[in-house]
Amino acid sequence: MIGMRESDSRTEIRTLQVVVVIGSLVPIAAGGAGVVLGPGFLGGHSVVSADLDGYFRYLSGLLLGIGFAYLSAIPRIEKRRPRFLLLAGLVLLGGFARLLSVLVQGTTSPSMIFALVMELAVTPAITLWQMRIAR
Repeated sequence: MIGMRESDSRTEIRTLQVVVVIGSLVPIAAGGAGVVLGPGFLGGHSVVSADLDGYFRYLSGLLLGIGFAYLSAIPRIEKRRPRFLLLAGLVLLGGFARLLSVLVQGTTSPSMIFALVMELAVTPAITLWQMRIAR
């Protein structure tokens, strides 16, 4: 990066890598739990239709995949701009869908608010950081 010493640049890249590893644990954990436990993962939803269960587990599998896709971007993270843009777009789209649910259904649980913050604030911030480093 222009105007930065090589050691400063490497430190920033390493810091971004650590942040992405930590951040990717959220969709990996939530997606994995959703795949294994189904809607019961959210508590109090033990009786659901087979269709809803299948849909929930499928979407949980996608979430799990997003987490692993972020992890796979760790090596040479400064070269992964297209992957970060694609993943951020997917996460933002999901976040806006979740926000629509809050607007239609009303206030939700703290875990859903945490997910919204991750989807609509943290993910874009990390993506912008990656894009700055990629320049």
